[in-house]
Amino acid sequence: MISQKPYLIRAIYEWCEDNNFTPYLAAKVDDNTLVPKQYVQNDQIILNISHDATKDILIDNEWITFKATFGGSIRDIAVPVSNVLAAFAKENGLGMQFKEDPEPPHTPAKTGGLKLVK
Repeated sequence: MISQKPYLIRAIYEWCEDNNFTPYLAAKVDDNTLVPKQYVQNDQIILNISHDATKDILIDNEWITFKATFGGSIRDIAVPVSNVLAAFAKENGLGMQFKEDPEPPHTPAKTGGLKLVK
């Protein structure tokens, strides 16, 4: 059975965008996560996933992938849905927290050849 988690993340993302809120993700960072390491604190990262902050965002059932600018450089981002700890609106904190999934994700299929650093 497919997890409800990616559907809920997409719903919160759309709700934020429809209400002019800024959708954010909190995620656990591990070997399966492709993010700029200098922005990681306590093995977690907070990401702005708004339309204005990202390019080519894709929230599928296993991965959240997009391009974003960090420190003036465009970076590829890949976060396993299993690592998402929360999806919420920056402005009011409304959203949802999630339990960490124990199952590791498969390689991202639609990331344009992103390579995860192990």
